[in-house]
Amino acid sequence: MISSFPLHRYTFADYVQVEDESPTKHEFLDGEIVAMAAGTPEHAALAVAVSHRFSTLLQGSRCRVFSSDLRVRVRETGLTTYPDVSVICGPAERDPESNTTVTNPSVVVEVTSDSSEHYDRGPKREHYQTIASLQAIVIVSHRERKIDVWSRRDGAWSVQSAGAGDRIEVPVVGGALDVDAIYAAAEEPQ
Repeated sequence: MISSFPLHRYTFADYVQVEDESPTKHEFLDGEIVAMAAGTPEHAALAVAVSHRFSTLLQGSRCRVFSSDLRVRVRETGLTTYPDVSVICGPAERDPESNTTVTNPSVVVEVTSDSSEHYDRGPKREHYQTIASLQAIVIVSHRERKIDVWSRRDGAWSVQSAGAGDRIEVPVVGGALDVDAIYAAAEEPQ
């Protein structure tokens, strides 16, 4: 006879306590806490290259750029995660249940990996699209020089892709990402 063991369903408060005590970052969804894998040096360099470009474009504006240390909660679905880069325009809205979690990003960036690519491009993107304040989702490929920008216009989402030699506009940041420049900044020096 096979016995089934009930899964422990965590509350958001349980999750925040785990995060406060853990050196590892976790995502939270539907009562489950899942450890996030560490990134490669290339992954980290791509995130910094995008962050640097956004910081340059947004200098002097009412928008701020944040690293993957910023925890974002999708209030509409319950997903709580750490985008590789986030932009918040205006004051950060903090989650009422966690002062260290925000709920109002204007832009989120995910750099894919072998283990996250399907999730980043599918279910995670769909969670992000329910955030009322969100205007753009930027997905940077780890496999090839390719950046996809999902943007919201008049309530509908559309996607544009850019490859090697291209530039791609990102709503909110007031400028474009040069695909080759982003990837060049992430390359190992020779």
